[in-house]
This record gives sequence, structure tokens and C-alpha cells, in this order.
Amino acid sequence: MPRRIYLDHAATTPMLPQAVAALQEACLLWANPASAHAEGRAARARLEDARRRIAAALGWDGTVVFTSGATEAIALVFDRARAKDCIVSAGEHPAILRSAPDARRIRLRRDGTLDLDDLDAALHDTERPLVAVQAVNNETGVINPLDVVATRVAAAGGLMLADCAQSAGKLPLPEADFIVVAAHKFGGPPGIGALLVKDGTRLAAIGGQEGGFRPGTVAVPSIMAFAAAAEADHGWYQHADALRARLDAAIRGAGGEVVASAAPRIPTISAYRMPGVPGASQMMQFDLAGIAVSSGSACSSGSVKTSHVLAALGMAEEEAREVIRVSFGPETTEADVDALIAEWRRLFDRRRAA
Repeated sequence: MPRRIYLDHAATTPMLPQAVAALQEACLLWANPASAHAEGRAARARLEDARRRIAAALGWDGTVVFTSGATEAIALVFDRARAKDCIVSAGEHPAILRSAPDARRIRLRRDGTLDLDDLDAALHDTERPLVAVQAVNNETGVINPLDVVATRVAAAGGLMLADCAQSAGKLPLPEADFIVVAAHKFGGPPGIGALLVKDGTRLAAIGGQEGGFRPGTVAVPSIMAFAAAAEADHGWYQHADALRARLDAAIRGAGGEVVASAAPRIPTISAYRMPGVPGASQMMQFDLAGIAVSSGSACSSGSVKTSHVLAALGMAEEEAREVIRVSFGPETTEADVDALIAEWRRLFDRRRAA
């Protein structure tokens, strides 16, 4: 059977071997870390060691609260942050938009970047706001200027939530009151993530585990695998620039469009438009050819609605429906990119001939 080509790492990336090994080992040593007996104390020691390792690997000097993933961490902040109003960027992940349906939304510019003038206006019109902005957009790969955003939010007396699910392990963490990370985006297991908290007094505790911020039994095996993935060498990321540049040039040369190409973008995520061919049809054709891509966020891929991110960029609905997302991982090769390019050209040529 021919090897399939997986180019949907922004949805989830395969577990790294060292994370798999750590998970297996921890499963054999399992005990509840909240128990007072020797086995429980040993599990607690492993848990706290993993917490320290993850903080060190990510360069974080605040509190690490383990959660079931980014979505739970986001909901936790919106439920319990000591803030009054909410502000979110219009291109946020659906998990943010669901958690704050009535929040003031900051416009995106046509190139996909945050409209900082609109942010200033929102900060002026709100009181003690919680401001949520992605480090990297999960559909276009656009990098937001979080250091600039953080300075403006702090000056307005607000709190900042940075969704770093797509950037952790690749880009340095920004200055923020709350940071969300998900292990499965950089080689850890699914179902485990963390909320990084700068100052615990800015988040209401409810009792239970994780310093009182989260109830329930802590998933020590998954956390051990999380730590192993965080500590892994992510140097492969530096080579993604050349792969992305190769794909961008080929798509443009074949008559396609590179979405948000003028903005700073992370090398691992790109969005491409094939004029006249719906993204859903492209996905099916690529899948039949043995190539996995996406039509947007995996968390909302079952929806028939037009991407809210592309709509926020000012894309017409018909154009937005013709966009797919391609995302690279540690094992992506130049040959994989070339195979995608060849299939993209075949599909587009057939469409034009028809």
C-alpha cells in the first residue's frame, strides 16, 4: 500500500516516540497523585516533576494548570478570570468564540493581521476587559503581534489570554496573563493541555485539584508524555520555511492564491485558494490521492458554514469556500510537498478543461 502523506498537522500531529515511551512507562507506574499512601506520593512526585519540566521547556515562570486540552483551558479563563468585559479578535478559534459569544470582536485587516486601531477603540470603550488573541491563526498561519497587544491591554487595565496552541514549541511564549497550550499540537498525546497563569490571584479558584483551579483526577501518564514532547528537539521547524516557500511559489505559478501571503506567517500553516473548485471537493480528491489536508479548523470542519476567519479577511463567500489548509510536521519532506503540488495542478487543470 502506498505511503499516505499527512499534511494536517495543525489539527493534530503524531505523537513523538519519546512521548509514546513516556506514556507507556507512566501507565505501568500509575497511582492517584491525590492519595496519601506511598504509591500516591510517588505519583505526585512524578506529576510535579513533569510540571517543572514543561514550564522550563516552554520558558514559563508562572503557574502551570493541567487541563484536558486547549478548549477546557479557554473555558476556564472565561468562566473565572477577574475581568468584567470581553474582547476577542474576529479570527479566533471557535473555542474562544463559543466561550465569549457576546464579546466585542476586533476586526482583521485584509492581510489577516489584527486591526490595532480597532483594538484601541475597544479598550477605550470597555471596562477591565479580558482580551483574547491567538499567537498564530489556526487557518491562515498569520502571526499576531502579541507583544504589542499585551502592552496596550496592560495599559488599559485589562487581562490578556493568548491562545498558543499552534505556536507553543515553535515560537517563544508571549507576555500574557493566561496562555493556552495543547500537547497534541507538538507531539504529545491528545486529551491533555495546560493553562499557564502568570498571577493566580487573577483567576477565581473553586477547589479540587491543580491548586484549586480544576477538579478531577489528574492524568499523570498523559502529563508525563506531555513533558517528553515539550522537551523534544523541535529544530525541524526551522526547515519548514523552505517547504512553505516551495509550495507558495508553485500554487501561485499554477494560478492559485496564497491566503494572507503579505502578513507574517508561521512556516507550518498555510491556506490556499483554488479558483472554481470547492475546498470540500479538493479535500476528497487529495484524500483519494493519498494526501491529507484540511478545509479549515478541525474543530469546525463538519460545518457547512463559510470560515469565519476568511470572512473576517473580507473574502467573498464563494472565494472562501475554495480554500484549503496545508500544515507541516516533523516528518514532512520536499517529496511530500512536490506530490501535493502535482496533484493540485492535475485537479486545477481538470477543472479548467471542464
